[in-house]
This record gives sequence, structure tokens and C-alpha cells, in this order.
Amino acid sequence: MIHAPAIPPAQLRLSVAPMMDWTDSHCRVFHRLLAPHARLYTEMVHANAVIHGDRERLLAMDPVEHPVALQLGGSEPELLAQAARIGADTGFDEINLNCGCPSDRVQAGRFGACLMREPTLVAASVAAMVEACCSEAGDVPVTVKCRLGVDDDHDYDRFCAFIDEVADAGCRMFVVHARNAWLQGLSPKENREVPPLRYDWAYRLKRERPDLQVIVNGGINDANEATTHLGHVDGAMLGRAAYHDPYLLHRLDAQWFGGVQRPRAELLRALRPYVEAQLERGVFLKHITRHLLGLFANQRGGRAFRQVLSEGAHKPGADWGLVERALAVTESFQSDVAPASP
Repeated sequence: MIHAPAIPPAQLRLSVAPMMDWTDSHCRVFHRLLAPHARLYTEMVHANAVIHGDRERLLAMDPVEHPVALQLGGSEPELLAQAARIGADTGFDEINLNCGCPSDRVQAGRFGACLMREPTLVAASVAAMVEACCSEAGDVPVTVKCRLGVDDDHDYDRFCAFIDEVADAGCRMFVVHARNAWLQGLSPKENREVPPLRYDWAYRLKRERPDLQVIVNGGINDANEATTHLGHVDGAMLGRAAYHDPYLLHRLDAQWFGGVQRPRAELLRALRPYVEAQLERGVFLKHITRHLLGLFANQRGGRAFRQVLSEGAHKPGADWGLVERALAVTESFQSDVAPASP
């Protein structure tokens, strides 16, 4: 049995979750600027789309994104292996199999969270992907992102049996979204909020299976929560919090890796060469600035920053000047703060 190689531990401490319609290449370039040490993930792409679709668009990746993982959806081992090999050949640093998405569309296609009930199929898929990536594409790790169970599965031993069977097939790293997925009655959004979090299952898994790399995901909203997880597992994966408050990524990267925390405006201006290069290629500004809206979350002027970008980025000819106007408005709010009394 071929086993996927381990990922360097430092690359696992901080990561950004794969999020549909959000973590495209523009988003990942921005997040890389904020967090030089974070591991980034693509949106989930179905194996069939990788094989037959527009790869230039679906697998778009800027060199600055590394290390970056491609997340695949699917349940047919042969197709997943083929898609994984394409991803490895494209240059992705990891191929991740989605076993956690609860949407109706995913269930209809027999992939995502419903695979938690088919460990043998997941194991066969992982084995095929590992063989493809490690024998033909230069030892690219194959990993799995999963839930604790589905619906009324509240049995730790069943969860652990799933992990063990998939690990025996060659997977060494698991991202555990520490909730169940409800396949009926809850929307995907509700599935991220309603089922109770049980981080202790991920912690226990790491204690009992120390040779596995375990990342915890789900409900991590601030720096203190994220830091607490590092005392129990190999890393913390942030999702919505990293998107809605991207400066959180920068704070964590600086704190965990010994960097210097830089001002928001300075970080944003460092993105200018990328933005202008994309505009030259014909990309509309709105496709990039939608990922920047939360940079000043919870800061004076943050609402004005979002408003200027949201109202102007879709207009013909919108360019970097709009970003500077948004910064100027935001900085004017911040300069109005009264000085402290002596």
C-alpha cells in the first residue's frame, strides 16, 4: 500500500478553508499576501469538471499562492484518480477529497458529506488518488476533509472507524469539520451553524492516532480560539471568519510565525501590482475587490470602505484609483478619532 507523504508541520498550523464561490485565485492571492505561511485551498471542483471542463478557469492558480491545495468532489475512484493526477501535474501542493459538503446538489451526485457513510468507497478513492499522485506526479499528498458524521450518527467509534479505513488506504492528513452534517432539513448555511461543535472528537482522534495529521475546522471566530486548538491538534482551519475579517489571518500569521504585524492599508497597497496586472488581462475590478470588503471589519470607516468598493467596482473603467479612494475615505474616518486626554 502506498501512503501519501506527510505535509510539513509548519504548513498545517494555519489554513483557510475551501469555500464555494469565495476562495478563487484572486481571493487566495490576497490571503497569501496577508498570511505568508498559511495553507490555502481552492473551491471544491468536481472530478468530472477537472477532466472535461475548462481547466484554465477551474484550476487557475497564481505562483504566489503556494502552498495551495486543490479540493476535489466525486465518488468514482477512477475519475478522482485522473482528476488528482491532473491537479498534481498542474502544480497543486495537495489534493483534498471533500467528504463534508451537505448540499442537496452534492448529495444527488453521491459525494460530499454522504460519503461519511461509505468509508470503503472513500478508501478506494483515496487509494486510487494516492497511487496516481505518488507514482506519476511526484509525491503530492492526498488528504480528506470530513465531518464527524451525518444526521443522527453520534458514535465516536463509527467516526474513528471511518478515519482508520481511509488512513489504511494511504491518507495521512484529515481536516475535521467538528460538526455532524444534516442531510435533510438544514441548508448548507445552517449546517455550518446549527449542529453542535464537538472539538473534543478531533482532539481525541489526535491523541489516539498521533501518527495522523489532524486539522480542526468549524466555528473558529477569533485569534484566541484558533490558538487554543494548537494545543490539541496540528492546525486550525478558518473559514467564514477569515473571509469576513481577513486581517485576522494576518494577525495569526504574525503571532504564530514571528512576523511583524503591518497596517491594513500597507497590506492592501502591496496588492496593487497584482490588481493592475489582472486589469491589463481584462479582468473586471469587481471580481477582485469583492474579496477585499472585510479588510476593515470592525474598524472606523470600515462601512465606508465597503460602500465605495461595492458601488464603484462594477462600473466600466474601474481601476486601482477606486481602491485608493476607498482607502482615503476610510483613513479620513480614522483621523477623526479624538486624541486621548493627557
